[in-house]
Amino acid sequence: MISYIKGAITFKSPTYILVETGGVGYHVNVSLHTYSQIEKLESVKILTYLQVKEDSHTLYGFAEDVERSLFVMLLSVSGIGANTARVILSSMVPEEIKAAIVGEDVNAFKKVKGVGPKTAKRLILDLKDKILKDSGEVQFTAATGGNTFRNEALQALVALGFNKILIQKTLNKVLKEQPNVGTVEELIKLSLKQLS
Repeated sequence: MISYIKGAITFKSPTYILVETGGVGYHVNVSLHTYSQIEKLESVKILTYLQVKEDSHTLYGFAEDVERSLFVMLLSVSGIGANTARVILSSMVPEEIKAAIVGEDVNAFKKVKGVGPKTAKRLILDLKDKILKDSGEVQFTAATGGNTFRNEALQALVALGFNKILIQKTLNKVLKEQPNVGTVEELIKLSLKQLS
């Protein structure tokens, strides 16, 4: 298995990047979470997971090991493929995913495109013990609240192509009007309504 690729980023988008190393360009699929961390970089050491299927070999890249571990765990759940796992990792930061699994928060996963109530319940059932075993204990609070939510939402909306200054004004307005926003996804949705 290819553990990581180190090289120059020759192309980047919110869904994939091209990394050139040793004269070879690798197409690496990424989540919004990883994209937000490598967005400003010219070169990168990206952790990878190679999915081998009968008709394709697909590389997935991660900025940090915790995200790659979660991706592999998500793939082990029946009904969750690589694309759905990537959507989950794009919708929530790793700490929020872990907290939702340990806290048995089915609704957090039902908001993710492609994850229905049955899959959400199966995901929690299959992964709760693994998460607890791996991390010892998990913070039940979703990330660290306000500023983390704001930064994540800002990065995601920039990745979607909106103007950064306009996004910042919109986020400030949304957070002022609705200070009890509970998730990054909710904050993004509320902001998108005002930006569109």
